[in-house]
Amino acid sequence: MRSWLVWGVGVFAYLVAVLHRTTFGVSGLAATERFDISPSVLSGFVVLQLIVYAGMQIPAGVLLDRFGSRKVIALGAAIMAVAQFVLAVTDSLPIAYAGRVFVGVGDALTFISVLRLVPVWFAPRRVPVVSQLTGILGQLGQVLSAVPFVLILSGQGWTAAYASAAALGVIACVLVVAVVRNAPTGEHLEVPAAGLRNVLGQIGGVWRRPGTRLGFFTHMGTQFSVTTFALMWGVPYLESAQGLSAAAAGSMLTVSVATAIAAGPILGILTGRFPNHRSWLVLSIIIACASAWTVVLALPGPAPIWLLVLLIIVISVGGPGSMVGFDYARTFNPSTALGTAQGIVNIGGFLATLLVVQTMGVLLDAFGGYGFDSFRVAWLAQYPIWVLALVGVLITRKKARRETGVYPRTLRQILRARTEPRREELADSIAEHIEEEPSDNDGGRS
Repeated sequence: MRSWLVWGVGVFAYLVAVLHRTTFGVSGLAATERFDISPSVLSGFVVLQLIVYAGMQIPAGVLLDRFGSRKVIALGAAIMAVAQFVLAVTDSLPIAYAGRVFVGVGDALTFISVLRLVPVWFAPRRVPVVSQLTGILGQLGQVLSAVPFVLILSGQGWTAAYASAAALGVIACVLVVAVVRNAPTGEHLEVPAAGLRNVLGQIGGVWRRPGTRLGFFTHMGTQFSVTTFALMWGVPYLESAQGLSAAAAGSMLTVSVATAIAAGPILGILTGRFPNHRSWLVLSIIIACASAWTVVLALPGPAPIWLLVLLIIVISVGGPGSMVGFDYARTFNPSTALGTAQGIVNIGGFLATLLVVQTMGVLLDAFGGYGFDSFRVAWLAQYPIWVLALVGVLITRKKARRETGVYPRTLRQILRARTEPRREELADSIAEHIEEEPSDNDGGRS
């Protein structure tokens, strides 16, 4: 019961972080009026936030490995609460930019820190499903931004809406300090050496593991489309190009969350039961997302509601699908480097997102603003990312297969090992043998 309580408070902190992350997306048109800015300048808010978020992933992972989940989650919640309050009271564009920068900093500290709690507090057989639940329950923050936040924004105004978000951040910080612990009583988590050379060596070692790179490209290909939609351009697209009302556009985001909640446990069960076939799930999700967008963008006019709903359902599976990337990080890295590995994986999707968000802003400016044809051109910015991710998954999967192909029995033992020391011992055994006896055997699957 204690494990569920600790995890539940961590998930609440992540939910609030997602609320902070997505508030600017649902208030984009209001921000345009408040700060008197163009689409490209508006997208710059989110791009800057994402640059900071992606750039902070490895430092956040190093901090997590060093100080543990409790301190890092609490720090992230406090930073975001202050940043949202600054946004609530300012009408200065530079100060607003600074506020979003610190939202990105706090956000970067949160998710991987909450995810780190899962393998520490739960048995290995439950980790894939609980990890999926972490991601999908945290996305309920989108519902808070799409419904109550929008209602406060439209009824009480900008200041009241952002101040209420800041208040939730304070509550999350207090709860984390009071309830969350890094590990069960009596268990000690090994802390890696803190010197610069050791830290850089750890980062390099983590990246060299093919499972980490496979997780990076997995996260890149599955996550960015739905994140771009929810974080920045989804609501403006639905309102301006598809002709939906603000309430209907906001409700579409709840469809996204409902889809993630339904798909997450299924993907978690499949990932845990068929670990050697995870990449096929990833490839299927990427291809499905690209196909759904192709159908919608090929239409000469606004799409019917049922097709928009179908599009949102398909791309929203990419949210829980991206969690497979973190599962790769977990199974290919020891616990002392898990925070760093998760940070590297998390860069993939958000790096892709910031590139697409900014490119879309530039294209919208170039093609005349928030019109139907402008958005149809702008959404094409997604396709190069899908191609890059597909190629990356296929190449790194082949390298990961060499490990699982040479030592399939050992990999199965790692996935099923009941204790963390035993998992680390087996993982180190694989790493040592691969360095000493490289092989071209391609018999395994990932």
